[in-house]
Amino acid sequence: MKLFIILFTFIFTINYSASSEGCITDDTVIQSLQDTTIKARDSINAAIDEVIKSTTVPKAEKIQYVNQVTKYGFKSLFKNYSYNSSMPYSSQVNPYAETYMQDYLQAHGSSLQKMKGTSQMYFNLIDNILSQYGLPKELKYLAVIESDLKSQALSWKGARGPWQFMPYTAKGYGLLVNGYVDERTDYYKSTNAAARYLLSLYKDLKDWLLVIAAYNGGSGNVYSAIRKSGSRNFWTLQYYLPTESRNHVKKFIATHYIMETGNSDSPNFNYTTLDGKPEAAPKLSEDEINSTEVLTISGKYNSLVIAKNLEIDISEFNRLNPGLDGALASGNNYGIRLTSDKMDLFVANKYAILNECVQQLLNDVNTPAKTTYSKRKL
Repeated sequence: MKLFIILFTFIFTINYSASSEGCITDDTVIQSLQDTTIKARDSINAAIDEVIKSTTVPKAEKIQYVNQVTKYGFKSLFKNYSYNSSMPYSSQVNPYAETYMQDYLQAHGSSLQKMKGTSQMYFNLIDNILSQYGLPKELKYLAVIESDLKSQALSWKGARGPWQFMPYTAKGYGLLVNGYVDERTDYYKSTNAAARYLLSLYKDLKDWLLVIAAYNGGSGNVYSAIRKSGSRNFWTLQYYLPTESRNHVKKFIATHYIMETGNSDSPNFNYTTLDGKPEAAPKLSEDEINSTEVLTISGKYNSLVIAKNLEIDISEFNRLNPGLDGALASGNNYGIRLTSDKMDLFVANKYAILNECVQQLLNDVNTPAKTTYSKRKL
């Protein structure tokens, strides 16, 4: 019970601090909140350390507590921290994720759909182990993008097994790797090691999208992106990450979508709204129509890059311009709709924006196909 009181205090403190921004607050209250936050953080880290270092299955109370902590790590992906299968996917996922993963869905949706029918046995095993460490079950999809769930997967760098451990990291998390035995290929043992490693990354990063980026490219690259961007929000710092690590997160989100919803690359599937329905025209008021301008464009523009450069929230941009990515990817023209000031900014910078869109597309295309599995491994 004491652990849950500490957790509640920590969450309350965060919410209180956020709601108090811009307000004049008594210094004593601020210091008290900061002290409480530090104590709560230390208690959380101590609980995580205990689970990581445990040689036996940790106590149920401890696991439940860690689970309550780790579920908030998906706050930048899902509005309610986790996916609810009874609700439409598009109503839960962060709008940034919708256009972010559409190219990967179009290229790999069918193969992921086929894998879904043959992977349940592996998912059940992984789910059971992840739950023993208080980890979100969504993390099982990391093994899909690492190795296609193949126990003998071997990368050209020497990473091996379903979780693509390098030898030194595998040994650090208790796996035996020598000339006679390689426990990286043992599903049960390697998944236990992966759970510990993921939990240790989460202890420092506190965000699962950042953990996935670190799993691929190392924590150093993630911390460098945090420093350069001044943010711990993945959607803000993503362009400061190596392209491969950014794409790893994209693959994870797209794989989660396919595996959870079953939607693939059917002709009527709309990758912008993720609702599986034909594109609908934007519902705009008369005032919105009168206060916006339309310009016909063509080429390899990307809605996420446009929105970033124009400093428009991606959900608002998609509301004004539904289907932009799909239309342009098909070689059609599109009438982009923007407010007057944003249209002026777009016209003044459209060639620079187009160049950035093309460079991102080239980076995605040049990412090696997964024939040797993960590129940089643990």
